[in-house]
Amino acid sequence: MKKYLVINGVNLNMLGIREPGIYGNDNLETLMERVKKKADELGVEVEFFQSNYEGAICEKIQQALGVFDGIIMNPGAFTHYSYAIRDALGSVKLPAIEVHISNIHKREEFRHHSVTVPECVGQICGLGLKGYELALEALADA
Repeated sequence: MKKYLVINGVNLNMLGIREPGIYGNDNLETLMERVKKKADELGVEVEFFQSNYEGAICEKIQQALGVFDGIIMNPGAFTHYSYAIRDALGSVKLPAIEVHISNIHKREEFRHHSVTVPECVGQICGLGLKGYELALEALADA
């Protein structure tokens, strides 16, 4: 059975509290429940990880090598400046999809550029929590 790692980065533990007009009212638990339900439908396994620490995310990506078939990741603000996370993704060479709840291209200028997405097979943004489900479908179909 295929197994995927879902990584949520900085501040995503505050879903449902932080800027609900942008990120919605659902919390991280709801997100995990939705993705788990989709995984069950697809016949795949998922594991979740959230950290506000760049190094912890890098370590989790490195530990994924040989364990997971792919990564779904919302790096949060690390998207825009974490070359460490980018390099971790590049070192494991697992198919990864970057997900953002909001449309980062319609927000502040500094959010328009992702340094991590070049190490990903794709990016989904602006579709809310549904983006995670679509990313899982895409990886499972690959």
